[in-house]
Amino acid sequence: MRGVLVPVLLVLLSIPLLAGDADAILGIWSTPENKSKVEIYKCGDKYCGKITDLKEKVYPADDKDAGKTKVDRKNPDKSKHSDPVLGLELMKDFKFKNNVWQSGTIYDPEKGKTYRCKVKLDGGKLNVRGYVGIPTLGRTSIWTRAE
Repeated sequence: MRGVLVPVLLVLLSIPLLAGDADAILGIWSTPENKSKVEIYKCGDKYCGKITDLKEKVYPADDKDAGKTKVDRKNPDKSKHSDPVLGLELMKDFKFKNNVWQSGTIYDPEKGKTYRCKVKLDGGKLNVRGYVGIPTLGRTSIWTRAE
C-alpha cells in the first residue's frame, strides 16, 4: 500500500506545476523594437491587454498629421478614428488552457485589423501569434518583459 501511495501523492502534487500559472502572463511587455509597451491584465476570468507606452507618441514630420498625438485612424469603425492609440485595448478575451492563452483577439492599430490570436510564454519571452483562420496562417511576434 505504501509503495502505491507515494507515487500517487507525487503525481497529485505535480498537477499544478504541469498546468502552468495562468497569471504568469500578467504585467508589462515590450513589443519588438520597443515600439510599444502592453500591459496584460485580468478582465474577469479572461486576459486582456492595452497599450501603456509608445516609442513614437506623435506622427513623424513626413506624415499629414505631423506632431499630433497618434490616434486609431485606420480603425474600420470611423467613430474610433479620434481615439488615442495610447491606452488602446488591443488584446481581448484570452483564456488559459494547456499552457497557452487562446481564443482571444489582437488588434493592429497600424493596419486597422483584428486577428485571432494565441499567446505562449517561453521562458522570459512571450510568443504572440496573430492569425486569420488557423494559426498556420499567421505571424509570431516575440515580446519581452518590460523593466
